[in-house]
Amino acid sequence: MERRFEARRQQLLAEAVVDPAVWRDALPRLERFVEPFAACLGEPEQRRHVREYLAGLVSDLERKNVEAIAYLHDQERQALQKFVGQSPWDDGPLRQELARQIAAELGEPDGVIVFDPSAFPKKGSESVGVQRQWCGRLGKVDNCQVGVYLGYVSRVEHALVDLRLYLPGKWAKDRKRRKKAGVPKEIRFGTRHELALAMLDADGRVLPHAWIAGDDEMGRSTRFRRALEGRQERYLLAVPCNTLVRDLDAEPPPSTGRGPRPRVPFVRVDRWAAALPAERWSTIEVRGGEKGPLVVEAVLARVQAKTDRRRAGPEETLVVLRTRQAEASFKHDYYLSNASAQTPLPEFARVAKAEHRIEECLQRAKGEAGLSDYEVRTWRGWHHHQTLSLLAAWFLTQEARRGKKLDARLDGAASALGDRPAAQPRVGLRPTGLDLPHQHAPPAA
Repeated sequence: MERRFEARRQQLLAEAVVDPAVWRDALPRLERFVEPFAACLGEPEQRRHVREYLAGLVSDLERKNVEAIAYLHDQERQALQKFVGQSPWDDGPLRQELARQIAAELGEPDGVIVFDPSAFPKKGSESVGVQRQWCGRLGKVDNCQVGVYLGYVSRVEHALVDLRLYLPGKWAKDRKRRKKAGVPKEIRFGTRHELALAMLDADGRVLPHAWIAGDDEMGRSTRFRRALEGRQERYLLAVPCNTLVRDLDAEPPPSTGRGPRPRVPFVRVDRWAAALPAERWSTIEVRGGEKGPLVVEAVLARVQAKTDRRRAGPEETLVVLRTRQAEASFKHDYYLSNASAQTPLPEFARVAKAEHRIEECLQRAKGEAGLSDYEVRTWRGWHHHQTLSLLAAWFLTQEARRGKKLDARLDGAASALGDRPAAQPRVGLRPTGLDLPHQHAPPAA
């Protein structure tokens, strides 16, 4: 046992070694990466600042806020603070360019678009959209802001593409707070599901996909599932364990001879799964996990689910996946889909796995690209910082992919535009500023 453990430890240590060639010419690659995004900005000063800010976000700064990034470049912070928090540049075109690049680099016909809300704990009540609400990061109701994110997953890689800030109803109706936080007049209250649909309408035609996925906060809404059905989208959405379903293939109770014929009763989905005989479960090996092949057991059934109004909904496919834990118990995940019950179980498992990939993307963006390090309170500042963090995360993803290509002797560029002759660093990415002792090439994602 100890010999096997030591062998595995040495294997993991070997995998953690990064070839120095991965970071060779990283600075010129970052400069080329920034070009199409900087071109979306009208003023030369704005284009300079976007280079500086992205350089800070991909650096090894402990806190990637405006002040730290400004000091990294030996600058006073006021100019960069104004660029992020006040300057009226439109962040939408930058995310559109991001979506175009991700589609070109990662796009596959059977790709998966995933929606995932994520919370940012905040103190006070001045930051835009902050209030006491469920904070998954803390695992409780607390003061936080919530963003809804759109991610894209294919067999090539996975990345965050778009975002929306959730503005609670109290905020949407409070004119004084809206004005102070700079919320645009055209912004109205929208549920998290409506924000997700708005992003789907904006990016769905750009990103090649065959599935929509999301966690149980997204899947619990019958209205959201119907909206996806109306858009002719195929979905696999997680649902809570207390979702009520009726098994359409189960034997109904015997008739009493009076009244209408009895129907199979609705039951909680976790109790339905617990009552299944062992032979109903199929074993599936899901490959590609970071810790080796992942083996799950799966079962599916045709069901009706109770709607938000406690009525019987249309026919859907229920998919249950369970994974054996270290203590010999099982972890269950429950999904509803409008795909045919004839869809192969491995395909359902692939899409369910994609839903978890976006959690990895969010952790990567928060840990390596400063997604949660902002110190701005306004609507404009939140969207500016978040958008630039998504760009930084995409650059780091490209660098990680480049590192993998080096192993196959393929030295590609980080930019989705391809590797072109190295451009000289511009004013915004001064070599002296980027060669500070605490600055190094971006870490592999």
